[in-house]
Amino acid sequence: MQNEGGCHCGAIRYVATGQPYNATACHCLDCRRSSGAPFMAWFSVATPEFRVTQGKMALYASSPGVQRGFCGACGTSLTYLNAALGEIDVSTATLDDPAEPAPRDHIWVQSRIPWVELGTFLPAHARNRDGSS
Repeated sequence: MQNEGGCHCGAIRYVATGQPYNATACHCLDCRRSSGAPFMAWFSVATPEFRVTQGKMALYASSPGVQRGFCGACGTSLTYLNAALGEIDVSTATLDDPAEPAPRDHIWVQSRIPWVELGTFLPAHARNRDGSS
């Protein structure tokens, strides 16, 4: 499987190979603030299965051990990397075809903005799926 995408201005292009997993919609404060959106849709791939094919992502250390990748020219939020996990989360909305992988649940709904109404068709978790932070 191969998913390709990039930033709004076209300066950054990437490819994510392998089977995507952990497709989710995250409502945590960090995701909201870094994206400027009410929640962020992500999917994961093993770190070696993601590579930038054009340009160079800017990186921001948003919390200990975590780097968020974005376009330094247009600001598009592209990735979330916690190196200890061996996986990288990729912003679903930056895919050329963002229909799949569709989120399978909502996480960090305890932090959601009150006017965001969750549909009943996806499970919702107060924190992460496993209850961890």
